Amino acid sequence: MTEGNFVDYVKVHIASGNGGKGSAHLRREKYVAKGGPDGGDGGRGGHVIVKGNKNLWTLVHFKFKKHFKAGHGEHGAKSRSTGADGEDVYMEVPLGTVVRNTETNEVLFEITEDGEEKIVLEGGMGGLGNWHFKSATNQTPRYAQPGIKGQEGHLTLELKVLADVGLVGFPNAGKSTLLSVMTSAKPKIANYEFTTLKPNLGIVEYRDFQSFVMADIPGIIEGAAEGKGLGHYFLRHIERNATLLFLIPADSKDISQEYHILLDELRRYNPELLDKGRLVAISKCDMLDQELIDEMDADMKEDFKDVPYMFISSVSGLGVQQLKDRLWKLLNE
Repeated sequence: MTEGNFVDYVKVHIASGNGGKGSAHLRREKYVAKGGPDGGDGGRGGHVIVKGNKNLWTLVHFKFKKHFKAGHGEHGAKSRSTGADGEDVYMEVPLGTVVRNTETNEVLFEITEDGEEKIVLEGGMGGLGNWHFKSATNQTPRYAQPGIKGQEGHLTLELKVLADVGLVGFPNAGKSTLLSVMTSAKPKIANYEFTTLKPNLGIVEYRDFQSFVMADIPGIIEGAAEGKGLGHYFLRHIERNATLLFLIPADSKDISQEYHILLDELRRYNPELLDKGRLVAISKCDMLDQELIDEMDADMKEDFKDVPYMFISSVSGLGVQQLKDRLWKLLNE
C-alpha cells in the first residue's frame, strides 16, 4: 500500500558478476629462452551489496528500478597480470529495512545503522592462470581455469519504521491530530475513516532539549491480522516501536472492549508485541465536562488495573504535557 512517495514493500531481481577467465599465456620474449607459463588470474565478479542510508525514509527509489546487475571480472593476461574485479552494485535502503529471500521468505538480515553494508550475492571467483599449474613434470601447461559464474535471485525489501512511540487505534480515533499537536508533522486530517494511508513520523520535543520519535500508524480494525482494512499492511511498523500508545475516543461505545480488540489484533499478528510498554489515552475529552470524566475514571479503574491510562484532548491541550511526561518515563524505564 502506498500514498504519494511512501513505499515500504518492494521485490527486486539481482545478479552478481561472473569471474574472469585465467590466462594460458606462454612467455615469448627475445633473449629469454623457454620463458614458460606466465598467464595471470581472472578478476572477481562484482558483488551485490545492500547499504544503509539514514537520509532515506522510504523504498520509493526501487519503484522504477527493480533489476540490479553487478559487473563481470576481466580476464587474466600475460606477465601474470590479474584481471580487474567486476564493479560492485550498491542498493541503498533506509534504516529499518528487512531483507528477505523472495522464494523461501527467509529473513537474511536487517539494516539498522547508517553506512552498514551486507553482501547479498557474491560475485564469481576468477579462474587461475596457467602459471599456477607449472611443475617439474609439467613445465608448459597450456590450460587455465575458467571463471566461476555469478548468481541470480530475487529479494523482498520490507521497511519497518523506527520510532520510539507508536500510535495504535481504530480509524478516526484522533491519532493524526495528536501527532500534529505534539510534533511539527503535518499529517492529513479529516472527519472520515482511513484518512491516514501511510505511517507518519514526528519528533516530540521534550524538556531540556530532549526528544523522542512518534509514529502515526494507519487505523487498525477488527480482523486486521487476517488482512481486513489497512492494518494488515502496516502492523509491521509497530514491531519497531519501543512503546505503544493506544488511542481510544471518549465517545466510544465501550472503551474497554475497543482496547481489548486492538490488543487481540496485535497478539494475533505477533505475540511479542504484547511485551512492549503500553499506555492508554482517552482522546477527544474536550467533549466532556469534569463530572463526566470523573465518572468514566471510576468505571475504568476496574478494567484497567494493570495498564496506565489518562484523559487527553488534542484540541484543548488537556493532558498533552502530562502525556509527554508519561511517555518519556515509559521510554526510560
